[in-house]
Amino acid sequence: MRQAARSYSVQLAIIGSGMAGFAASVFALDRGIKTAQVGNTGAVAYTTGYLDLLGGDQHSLLTDPWRALVELRQHEPRHPLARIGEQEIRTALARFTHAVSEMGIAYTSPGETNLMALSPAGTLKPTCSVPRTMLPGIEAMTQGAPTLIVDFDGLKGFSAAELVANLRDSWPELRAARIAFPDLPPGQVYPEVMARALEVSTNRDRVAELIRPLIGNAGAVGVPAVLGMHNPDRVQQALQQLLGVPLFEIPTIPPAVPGIRLREMFEQCFPERGLTLVPQQKVTRIDLTDAKLRLSLRDSYGEVEILAQAAVLATGRFLSGGLFAGRNGIRETLLDIPVTQPAARSEWYRERYFDRRGHPLNRAGIEVDDHFRPLDAAGRRLDPRLFAAGILLAHQDWTRQRCGAGVAIASAYQAVKGAVEVIGQGSAATRG
Repeated sequence: MRQAARSYSVQLAIIGSGMAGFAASVFALDRGIKTAQVGNTGAVAYTTGYLDLLGGDQHSLLTDPWRALVELRQHEPRHPLARIGEQEIRTALARFTHAVSEMGIAYTSPGETNLMALSPAGTLKPTCSVPRTMLPGIEAMTQGAPTLIVDFDGLKGFSAAELVANLRDSWPELRAARIAFPDLPPGQVYPEVMARALEVSTNRDRVAELIRPLIGNAGAVGVPAVLGMHNPDRVQQALQQLLGVPLFEIPTIPPAVPGIRLREMFEQCFPERGLTLVPQQKVTRIDLTDAKLRLSLRDSYGEVEILAQAAVLATGRFLSGGLFAGRNGIRETLLDIPVTQPAARSEWYRERYFDRRGHPLNRAGIEVDDHFRPLDAAGRRLDPRLFAAGILLAHQDWTRQRCGAGVAIASAYQAVKGAVEVIGQGSAATRG
């Protein structure tokens, strides 16, 4: 006998568990909206933890994201960020970083200029906001302070020696050292394992004992991002006190601890704040014909349906499964929403891999109206209750423009804002 589907009735359903999906949940909870979020793993684990607003164009890295946004509106008016007012972008970033800091991972407040943050290879990345565990590294680099970078035997994807070699010309007072992480077997070691180990005070004591003799004249110490999976600020402060100098993290190659931290924090905190979370699952169908939107999915306990007055589609691009690239083109995977894309597959890429203009494929995505509602092939809104956010949107190249988090957070803010109006209208009709 077939078991009846478990059913949840909410005001807003958020489809996707990447940065845009989590941002939409933050803004919905901030407004007191009864919300459900569903999505598979998402791409958050593949982030550095940095929150980029707008850090690059085809000519150079950008130090002033706000001036760059003015120019973006002139030259790329269809870019998602160009369609959102500056004050709304500022509000979205401020509310998001404040909420994340309150939940347990402290972030810097977005400022007037980009921070030049360290990458795993020792290059610099312009970004709008960083975890506070990483800020002392930016400060030490800006001051040219004597600094020690420490890595660990067996750690892949992060080399203190490589980072020092690439930064030596601009930061001559930089040194590298390598230690063995206590009690881990020889061979490959993993950042996530070390991060969880450093939540234990005895492990911090032992790591500090290995680093202290190496400090010398260094006024700061940098390590790969392994300072705890939960409460990283507390872990950083404790280890920093043992070392006696400022301590900072540098992201490793993905999947990386800073992204996993965010995902685990959201998954823990959202249900505590009243959100219905269905993690590690994908919506298989969304029905737009009923009085309420109906989302269908299945988990290990059986079928699930979510009824909602409005929904935000934040399913990401190829990595997260929001878009699929096949032999005959690119399609949106849930509702088969038309995808803006090059006319032929042969036009996806330019001849030169490092072409400064980027590849046309990277600007593929769905079209939305000014309220961030998806459009059909005729340019009509698909459904007034359906909104979209994040890098699923067309006309942006988030990797080249260093704007992934900015697009995710700002468009999520706009989508939730539009959904609130729909929900309010529905509630008023019900009361009437």
